Amino acid sequence: MDKRAPSGNRSAARPNPLPGCPMAAAFAAVGGKWKLTLLYWLAHDEAHFAGLRLRAAPISAKVLAEQLRELQADGLVERVETGPVPAPVVYRLTPYGETALPLVEGVRLWGTAHLERSGAAGADPDRACAHEVA
Repeated sequence: MDKRAPSGNRSAARPNPLPGCPMAAAFAAVGGKWKLTLLYWLAHDEAHFAGLRLRAAPISAKVLAEQLRELQADGLVERVETGPVPAPVVYRLTPYGETALPLVEGVRLWGTAHLERSGAAGADPDRACAHEVA
């Protein structure tokens, strides 16, 4: 993906590894270690880069930037400039990104049950994605 590509450039999206397969298309858009977590936090409110980094710790700045660029390329997240440089930018879900929220909530619920089953529950609920996605 070209890092210098304009934020609205849709050609930067990754190709579907199995053309015509809906599962592969979904995993190309939201798969990976961080994307569902980022969508989860953006479902609750728009956020600055630093705020997302804190919520998704221990994500590195490089990986966060890469994941946000990919989510933008797929039309799920938009980057909004709040003023002239060096004004911070905020990230928020697009209307299309909001269509992924039932998937995010389903994975969150399954993860809750999985943690309980494995005895790993008890994490900090404010950092552990414990709140329902509307």
